[in-house]
Amino acid sequence: MRKLLLSTAAAVVVGAPLVGATGAQAETLTLCWAAWDPANALVELSKDFTAQSGIDMKFEFIPWPNYTDRMQNELNSKGKLCDLVIGDSQWIGGAAENGHYVKLNDFFAKEGISMDSFLPATVYAYSTWPKGSDNYWALPAMGDALGWTYRKDWFARPELQAEFKGKYGRDLAPPKTWDELKQVAEFFQKREIDGKTVYGAAIFTERGSEGITMGVTNALYPYDFKYENPEKPYDMQGYVNSPDAVKGLEAYKAMYDCCTPPGYTNAYMQENLDAFTSGQVAMMMNWFAFFPGLYKNENVGGDKIGFFVNPEEIVKGSTLGGQGISVVAYSDKQDAALQYIKWFAQGDVQAKWWSLGGYSCAKSVLEAPGFADTAPFAADFLVAMGQVKDFWQEPAYAQLLLAMQERVHDYVVANKGTAKEALDLLVGDWTEIFEDEGKL
Repeated sequence: MRKLLLSTAAAVVVGAPLVGATGAQAETLTLCWAAWDPANALVELSKDFTAQSGIDMKFEFIPWPNYTDRMQNELNSKGKLCDLVIGDSQWIGGAAENGHYVKLNDFFAKEGISMDSFLPATVYAYSTWPKGSDNYWALPAMGDALGWTYRKDWFARPELQAEFKGKYGRDLAPPKTWDELKQVAEFFQKREIDGKTVYGAAIFTERGSEGITMGVTNALYPYDFKYENPEKPYDMQGYVNSPDAVKGLEAYKAMYDCCTPPGYTNAYMQENLDAFTSGQVAMMMNWFAFFPGLYKNENVGGDKIGFFVNPEEIVKGSTLGGQGISVVAYSDKQDAALQYIKWFAQGDVQAKWWSLGGYSCAKSVLEAPGFADTAPFAADFLVAMGQVKDFWQEPAYAQLLLAMQERVHDYVVANKGTAKEALDLLVGDWTEIFEDEGKL
């Protein structure tokens, strides 16, 4: 359980107390998000907003496999289901350019909400379009990154420690590099523990939405993968398919081939959670958002579980998750929705958000003395958020994503071609998409 940080969190926003938006008659806002543990925490947190403002909250939570399609259809049709939406970072370009979100600059200025109060990586990824500009379309709401869990109790067994050290000359411990990650996974693969055959690692392989792309980039980023020439936007040749990027993709396939459970061809968040909580695997890749629930799990939590940041290789890097909260431009209740944004930005609210199981992006929470001791995964989360990279946030991100899903799944899972061929084909796909967009 996280320790409450209310005493150490300074206010992010200073302003007048919240007041009801409609006077005597209560108003109701609908907030749309994905259905997962942090959403339940937000329901609990939002009771304070209702108590202070008199504005009731409804929630529309959609299962992750359907969330993007459902919400993109809602926004593209200019629907009025959602007054507020917590949308993925990749949506920000299309939402801004297509007028789905309310631009928040004037509101932030009026209410004294400073983007300097949030971690720079979260502002850049969750709030801005064009990237790196001062145009804000969301408030950072849910920081997240890909990290790892491991069976701390298995790693600590003296006989396994001795065997591993005899083989590799180092202690059996959370891996620091992708080479070490593979060694540890191989060590556990098909090993018998407590009379049960276990496997090395659960990684993402899902093809239908975003799963394998999120997993593969968690290997590509440490191998210094770049989406484009830093000096020439959309110039991808030699960057997406660089020799180091090829090595990163090969490293991911090597993990898949050597060390995953049988039939692990279409796995994402839930499949990995199932594999870990059922005791099938020694290590698991997943979003930090799930770590509070895992720590509480009776079967694998508490003293049995450990956490580590995505291993480095050439550089440090982790795949960014997380979302910002935006006001939907088609809502008839924008004033009340903005009140919710103002309330959510406050330092004491951000501290309680963290304590309930949400992932605050506020510096007042994350940089508070003793933050690393507030949860077993808190220190790793802070490190991960300092080294995150994100997928394309272009309006055409869905096409870009589907192309990568196909190319890397064909190579990693279906065993088609080489890593170099897969990335060469991806460059071709992305070039065509950007040509159609008029950006090349």
